[in-house]
Amino acid sequence: MGQTKHSGRIPLPSLPDPSLWASRVPFGLNRIKPRHIRDTFKAVWDNRDQLPYAYRILTQGVCDGCALGVAGLQDQTLTGPHLCTTRLNVLRLNTMPAIPGDVLHADIDELRRMDSTALRGLGRLPYPLIRRKGERRFTRLSWDEALDTIAAKISAVDPKQLAFYLTARGITNESYYAAAKVARFLGTNHIDNASRICHSPSKTALKRSVGIGASSCSYKDWIGTDVLVFWGSVAANNQPVSTKYMYAAKRRGTRIIVINPYHEPSMDQYWIPSVPESALFGTKLTDDFYQVNIGGDIAFMNGVMKVWFGMERAQPGSALDHTFLAAHTHGLEELRAHVEAQPWELLEQSSGLSPERMKEFAVLLAEAKSGVFVWSMGLTQHRFGTDNISQVANLALLRGFLGREHCGLMPIRGHSGVQGSGEMGADPFSLPGGEIGDAAARRRIEALWGFPLPDWQGDIVGVSLENAMLPEDHERRLRVFYTSGGNFLETMPDPEFIRQCLERVELRVHQDIILNTSTLVDAAETVIVLPAMTRYEQPGGGTSTSTERMVYFSPEIEGPRMPEARAEWQIYAELAAKVKPQEAKRLGLQSAADIRREIAEAAPNYEGIQHLKSRGDVFQWGGAWLCEGGICPTPDGRGRLLPIELPELRKPEGHFFVTTRRGKQFNSMIYSETDPFNGADRYHVLMHPEDGRKLGLREDDAIVVYNRYGAMHGRAKWEPVKPGNIEVHWPEGNVLLPTGVYEPHAGIPEYNTSVIVEKAETYHAMKDTKYVERRIEELELESE
Repeated sequence: MGQTKHSGRIPLPSLPDPSLWASRVPFGLNRIKPRHIRDTFKAVWDNRDQLPYAYRILTQGVCDGCALGVAGLQDQTLTGPHLCTTRLNVLRLNTMPAIPGDVLHADIDELRRMDSTALRGLGRLPYPLIRRKGERRFTRLSWDEALDTIAAKISAVDPKQLAFYLTARGITNESYYAAAKVARFLGTNHIDNASRICHSPSKTALKRSVGIGASSCSYKDWIGTDVLVFWGSVAANNQPVSTKYMYAAKRRGTRIIVINPYHEPSMDQYWIPSVPESALFGTKLTDDFYQVNIGGDIAFMNGVMKVWFGMERAQPGSALDHTFLAAHTHGLEELRAHVEAQPWELLEQSSGLSPERMKEFAVLLAEAKSGVFVWSMGLTQHRFGTDNISQVANLALLRGFLGREHCGLMPIRGHSGVQGSGEMGADPFSLPGGEIGDAAARRRIEALWGFPLPDWQGDIVGVSLENAMLPEDHERRLRVFYTSGGNFLETMPDPEFIRQCLERVELRVHQDIILNTSTLVDAAETVIVLPAMTRYEQPGGGTSTSTERMVYFSPEIEGPRMPEARAEWQIYAELAAKVKPQEAKRLGLQSAADIRREIAEAAPNYEGIQHLKSRGDVFQWGGAWLCEGGICPTPDGRGRLLPIELPELRKPEGHFFVTTRRGKQFNSMIYSETDPFNGADRYHVLMHPEDGRKLGLREDDAIVVYNRYGAMHGRAKWEPVKPGNIEVHWPEGNVLLPTGVYEPHAGIPEYNTSVIVEKAETYHAMKDTKYVERRIEELELESE
């Protein structure tokens, strides 16, 4: 951990810089771009019935959108106000009235006719609900009836048949901690969180490479670093406030590089609403795009290192930081031998980039004195996600870009609270302040909590869901699934299989603030829905941890309330007391302040959280830089350079690699049918025009994208995507993804595969079904 403290906010330059303007036309008129002013007025209109409350949430609360960490309208990076459309879109979730009773208790098929966007628009969940097998509608029940029913079922099953899951929908550290403690109190280690399907490989890889499980640097390190690299991250779309940091970095001379199969328009140029100059004329953000194949990042990075080792032979010290390597790493010679043995032809084929392009990037990094590497799901959502991130760590270690100003490794988070989920122990591999496989950590937590922890390994959430399909007599057959938020029908591969899993669970509990499509799925016995408070309603306030490890206090904010909604941590505590009334006193969890005091004791990095109690309170655990001075929290204090094998990417001639992307949405919550950056609708398939012409397509032709897992009907849209690759929207494209394929180290599902693309008329003209089935079966379409 570092000793240097974050040095505080810095101002933006006061004078404009026309050399960075994206357009001389004010406000980017007649261009495809977000309309921030229009969207702001829309948010005002949507919240017109609760404008004073909405204003207090924006000015007093900590953002429940992305994980940049905006408290009120301020962050810890730049002076001035910060507000983005993502936060405005999410705002209505906090101010909505209750769902009308006649709608809430309508026939289930009436509700099922709505998609999640329409269901979200119905309003808040007002009170507990139940729907038993065969019943056509939800009925109301009291909290005692709901918790008694859940407790009775939990008491009747083996703890290995009980699983918990928490999304990151504004969930606080206090709720994550309470859930982690209650799950173990009830005897199960099956507890997981939203990080499993986004950044779990980041933590796993960073732990094995440099001994940390979070960003090593702060956002402030972007501003003035020589090179800022975004790897598989569309931060402008998913974390819009970050564009303000990119603007500040450009003004300090930072070169911004994006590595992505798609030349993302939002990363190329952006109209930043909180910077007057940029709001008028836009800002050119990116200096260069390196368009790799989907899954080609490891090969690209091996190519970069191969160039560096060649430079070192010609001139020692021209590419590698030998002083840093000698003092703070091991494994250099093994890595060198591994990289140099790889032929250029293979690296070029896998990466999709020429040796010349790899050399350009290698020289750029070699000449840089500092660099920050930022990544997101483009690197993590692969069956080799952990290896992807360890490769990024290799690059940083070889250049000494770690543990000092303007340097670092940053997995940029998409949810406001998800960084804290594993740190609070809401993870099958984690405990507060340690790993569940660490005997010393287990003994420490058992002593603090006053009860023994289950002595078996819990399952990741995907496996827990699949366990619902196990035979009746299997000890891990999932019988009770308790999920706080989340919609697996719209986040996991193969939605139809997930539906079957959800239907097989005997009791499902959905603890949430709204309905979604998964709430409406039948259960083998019972579905119970529990109304939760938002983070702004929770008595005693709550805390969340940002990407840069800032722990923010968000106060309870005066405003309307759902009379029967309860704090999420409180629900977990009350349920545990119902299941084990004789042992309930040892559980604690009496108030938000009590939980923060316990977190400080359980998780040493969170020392200081117990003092957060007022609006504006914040601290950063670990200091400004983890691994400060190059000293890693590994057994020997050194980072590990790891030889990473190329993944085998099998794509038959004429087929395409496919990956998913986000449009006008916040995670799985869709806010528009049209992408504001490229004009695509939800079923447009983004592809290079040359690929389309080879298939005899014209833009907007009806096409079918299919493989052995499923088929998606859409329309062709020409975009600057790497040839041989296509992109589809998430979650619409999840029907193409395989079930049960997980990254072996971190357990993230595979979100990439290979597919056939055909004109719809060609696809439907195949009348011989057996021929179609044989054709799909005989082609090895999936990546292996």
